[in-house]
Amino acid sequence: MTVFEDELTRLNGMVLAMGELVKEQINDSVRALVERETKLATKVVETEPQVDALDVELDEECIRLIARYQPVAADLRLITTAMKITTDLERMGDQAANIAKKAIDLNKEEILKPYIDIPQMSNVAQGMTRDALEAFVRRDKTLAVAVMAMDSKVDHLRDQVLNELSFYIAKDPSMAPRVLKIGFITQSLERIADHATNIAEMVIYLVEGRIVRHQAVPEE
Repeated sequence: MTVFEDELTRLNGMVLAMGELVKEQINDSVRALVERETKLATKVVETEPQVDALDVELDEECIRLIARYQPVAADLRLITTAMKITTDLERMGDQAANIAKKAIDLNKEEILKPYIDIPQMSNVAQGMTRDALEAFVRRDKTLAVAVMAMDSKVDHLRDQVLNELSFYIAKDPSMAPRVLKIGFITQSLERIADHATNIAEMVIYLVEGRIVRHQAVPEE
């Protein structure tokens, strides 16, 4: 194995390490809401600068590799894909921190209703993130396509939650502040799923050199 191949392997590891941290943020932010664990929510918020630092570090590493080795074809696609993935992971971390901040506020108030659909949304979004990163490591187009297909399930759950929340406002307008915070959380989870979809799309670019953004889920 050449030095350059060793460096690409290290780059893969850096991306996965950042992904693990972001997945933990997503899980902890929703758990902080459901279990009313404000300290856990605070921990998620405090982790945000760490994710930002990893994003910068990975960008700098990708630029260094391009400048030093002047890669072409598949190697260049790998590095540019890693740069795009880290951007999406950083934004997912931002959304997890936003959820945690809303959880801190909601934990100070009486619970509006048991949280059922939000943990389901979180589980799907986390699964999409895990599988998108696994597809990146394995260069697995089939798994990437499966991730893209799951996005509609998150959208459906979001719509279900928002429809239910509108009923609460109609019943008692004084609930609006709490309802809006919960609605904000569902939107954040939907955006996390969108970023996981972006990662899956980049895997297809990595494998095939084909850009599939803004297109329907590609056929196998």
